[in-house]
Amino acid sequence: MTKYLFEANYVGEGIKGLMREGGTKRRDALVDALTSVGGSLESFYYAFGDTDVLGVFDVPDHSSAAALSLMINSTGNVNVRLKPLMTPEDIDEAVRKTPTYRAPGQ
Repeated sequence: MTKYLFEANYVGEGIKGLMREGGTKRRDALVDALTSVGGSLESFYYAFGDTDVLGVFDVPDHSSAAALSLMINSTGNVNVRLKPLMTPEDIDEAVRKTPTYRAPGQ
């Protein structure tokens, strides 16, 4: 499973829908969406300021995360941003790799 941090903001009709349905029903809608791609919700929080909603979920692969992001953002009611999360072991594996790279102008 791939773990993602999500941050979302309600926009226009999305704000009205949240006010009408309440927070738990919107969380349940996300759980249903995650279940439809074989994922699960780890945490879900409302906030105020620059971000309305944030949390962590697991999905089987990057394409499932992309499909969710595309579907949710396509509604125009929510603007969601995903950030893949890596474990310390993922970083250990990354530092053992030696990719080649030529910087611009070199």
